[in-house]
Amino acid sequence: MLLIVGTVRLPRETLPDALPAMARMVEATRAEHGCLEYSYAEDLFDAGLIHVKELWADQAALDRHFASPHIAAWRAVWPSLGIRDRNLRVYDVDEARST
Repeated sequence: MLLIVGTVRLPRETLPDALPAMARMVEATRAEHGCLEYSYAEDLFDAGLIHVKELWADQAALDRHFASPHIAAWRAVWPSLGIRDRNLRVYDVDEARST
């Protein structure tokens, strides 16, 4: 499995415009074969900082995601929303365990 965690930043004033685009992206991605988890969450203390968490079954699923029309549409709106400071990391994980 592949775990992706990180953040993206956008100006707080564009967040209302970003929410529908983010919702479309999340909904389409969650329907993808091999997507086990996909979410965005606004930081409670830093407006405009969005936390990203993704869990993919394997690299092939992630590659299909990167080639999908909905990710192209999402990336196309980044400039108009002022999305910047994209900081995402991919981790290979073998299994989950409770803490």
